Amino acid sequence: MKTKLACKNVYLLNFSRNSTDRVTDKVPVKEKKLMDVKLGELPSWILMRDFTPKGIAGAFQRGYYRYYNKYVNVKRGGVAGISMVLAAYVLFNYCRCYKELKHERLRKYH
Repeated sequence: MKTKLACKNVYLLNFSRNSTDRVTDKVPVKEKKLMDVKLGELPSWILMRDFTPKGIAGAFQRGYYRYYNKYVNVKRGGVAGISMVLAAYVLFNYCRCYKELKHERLRKYH
């Protein structure tokens, strides 16, 4: 009984992998998501992105709305959404001020 179940799962995994490969091959490189782009297509995919100020602002806006709808605008939300933003802010400022903090750490006070 276990072997039949294992064989079914392997078949389903192979089928789903092949079906996504076929679907992503038919989609133009410009319309693919980053995770669907193959390594050989990566340079052409990057060159097709919109690097104008309007395109960059649109990318930030899409990221903001994706984050907001996933972590903040939920039925039973908690502090996770806000705490991730706060943690990223603290980490960013620590990396930005690391030179001064390292210098301060090595200084003797006596």
